[in-house]
Amino acid sequence: MGVAETTARTAPRLRLEHGAKRIRAYLGGALVADTTRPLLVWEVPYYPTYYFPADDVRGELLQAEDTVKHSPSRGDGQTFTVSAGGKQAVAGALRYPESPIPELRELIRLEWNAMDAWFEEDEEVFVHPRDPHTRIDILASSRQVRVEVEGETIADSASPRLLFETGLPPRYYLPKTHVRMDLLERSDTITHCPYKGQAETWSVRAGGRLHEDLAWSYSTPLPESQKIAGLIAFYNEKVDLFVDGVLQERPSSKFA
Repeated sequence: MGVAETTARTAPRLRLEHGAKRIRAYLGGALVADTTRPLLVWEVPYYPTYYFPADDVRGELLQAEDTVKHSPSRGDGQTFTVSAGGKQAVAGALRYPESPIPELRELIRLEWNAMDAWFEEDEEVFVHPRDPHTRIDILASSRQVRVEVEGETIADSASPRLLFETGLPPRYYLPKTHVRMDLLERSDTITHCPYKGQAETWSVRAGGRLHEDLAWSYSTPLPESQKIAGLIAFYNEKVDLFVDGVLQERPSSKFA
């Protein structure tokens, strides 16, 4: 069930949705919260945040701080230090006891990066909570895909894997044998996706200079994304991408 609340004339609307998955959070190897009644709150458009019923959080691990954190939509929040497993997470928990959104008043929000590990059921989740409305489809294709950087062909393939992810442009994953790997240099940048896993990033040398972080690859993706293992994709937003000979418009996205 989903509901949306408007907290003030100028406050942004928040989307709320009751979840059905069991959610657990750990700090220092110790369990901090365990619920089958999470509330998913879209504080940003791209993914939700977990809020826990107070009864499902180990209250003895929380110590109130003097800090108040204000949100235009959620109101004033009381911060807590979380102490567990020999570790401390300052401002690791937050509660809105007088929130203008009634559903939040009895809930506790744990800061994602303050915890050591998060689990949906028995599977560890990374980066941020998974959006239940995000879908990923990976399809084999025979479309001709060519990637150019400053007029130089970097990749050319007639056997791409097309990845369609809710809210993002389609991505074209290409076999490394169809990519000019001699023009690619591995970057120090590592990215993470809660749906696909950890990716290594590549820069491209073309036009006499290095174009940083234009491509990425998942060597060991999560089980649901195994079809793209070892393949390379390029940011449509940053390269010239031709599909069946037609130059694609560079999309506008958070990666642009």
